[in-house]
Amino acid sequence: MGNVYDVGRSPSGTGFIVKGSMMKSAIEISDKAAEHIKALLAKNQDAIGIKLGTETHGCSGLGYTVDYLTDEDPTCEVVEDKGVKVFVDRKSLLFLLGTQMDWEDTMFSTGFKFTNPNEKGRCGCGESFHI
Repeated sequence: MGNVYDVGRSPSGTGFIVKGSMMKSAIEISDKAAEHIKALLAKNQDAIGIKLGTETHGCSGLGYTVDYLTDEDPTCEVVEDKGVKVFVDRKSLLFLLGTQMDWEDTMFSTGFKFTNPNEKGRCGCGESFHI
């Protein structure tokens, strides 16, 4: 059997929704990142997920932002995977397409780790990147 796609109008009527088994998410969430997001959300009962974006930051130009989200945000693309919701800011979407979100907990670093195929370089400390 081939791929099955469901194509229909978005609730606002301004675009189309395409759902199918071969669609790729805007970002990929690792098992460790999903576990950590669940733990964070368990501590903040008001949050429905986290919001991922970028902002002007550091010496290379852009930095990643991760915040709690308490209400649905129409300016975000929703990625639901492994039992968590990550809302990707549409203004940052082109910078983040294909990014892998992981959680790292080592002696020297603890936090979300992003492997972004769009990055062209990083600053020396790794806090910011450029496209």
